[in-house]
Amino acid sequence: MNAELLDQLSSLAEVRLDEPLARHLTFGVGGPADVYLIAESEDQLRLAYSLARTAGELVFIFGSGSNVLVGDGGVRGLTIENRTSHVEGPSQNGSGFKARVASGVSFAALARRLSIAGYAGIEWACGIPGSLGGAVVSNAGAYEWSLKDVIKGARLSDDDGNVIELSPDDLQLTYRNSAFTQGAIRNKVVLSVDLRLERGDAKALKARVREFDEQRRDAQPPGRNCGSVFKNPPDNPSWWYIDQVGLRGHRIGNAQFSDQHANFILNLGGARAADIVALMELAQVRVRERFGVELELEVALVGAFT
Repeated sequence: MNAELLDQLSSLAEVRLDEPLARHLTFGVGGPADVYLIAESEDQLRLAYSLARTAGELVFIFGSGSNVLVGDGGVRGLTIENRTSHVEGPSQNGSGFKARVASGVSFAALARRLSIAGYAGIEWACGIPGSLGGAVVSNAGAYEWSLKDVIKGARLSDDDGNVIELSPDDLQLTYRNSAFTQGAIRNKVVLSVDLRLERGDAKALKARVREFDEQRRDAQPPGRNCGSVFKNPPDNPSWWYIDQVGLRGHRIGNAQFSDQHANFILNLGGARAADIVALMELAQVRVRERFGVELELEVALVGAFT
């Protein structure tokens, strides 16, 4: 990256060089980012993205650091940590309510905050570790619900810094997919998301959140991981296939398929991205050979893996 662009980015927000990404991702794995910028406002996010893209640099943006595996070789170009946090509303919108939420806001934290305040609609998201921006890209969901059920629209920015407003139809949200993952939307950054909410009983909503918390503690392992590694095929959940081919608890280096939930890979301490990828590929090969089923990654692979 040239000195002029570095100066422009540094005048816009905090910039670090050769920042270890393992510090910032829930997996606790990943090499350094060549240039690392912390965006705390929408303008910082929008302008940093535009400056880098206009200069021909690669840009990787993450929020909560979940659902992503960065290679041991790190990430070239500009990496932006999205810490935008503005929440507007909820405000009356027809018979319901609307909230405009910055893309860097934690989906789980927002769900808890709104439930406590007596707003219903996203209480099921109380355990989703990602940000709202990531939730749009992957159509994040849990317990048979997903973002598609509550989204009213999203605001994006392009290479030139222009703001674009998209409808739910434009986003093409399906099971763990969207127009982003399918390639219909490229070279854009999510700035904010509009959510549709209803008034609910705060006491009942808090009780519902507690139920979801208990279900999650019973089903999902603690420790450093990225959440579900594979999307669920149509016939059986991914964990069932991984279990059937004998990989529950299987370990490579310091990475291990969880004994508690076989669709989670744990960093036992000091795991390398290469170890995690080796586990993923082993599962895909064994499941393909035995069942003819292709396990599709839910986690995004970013950066250099060689």
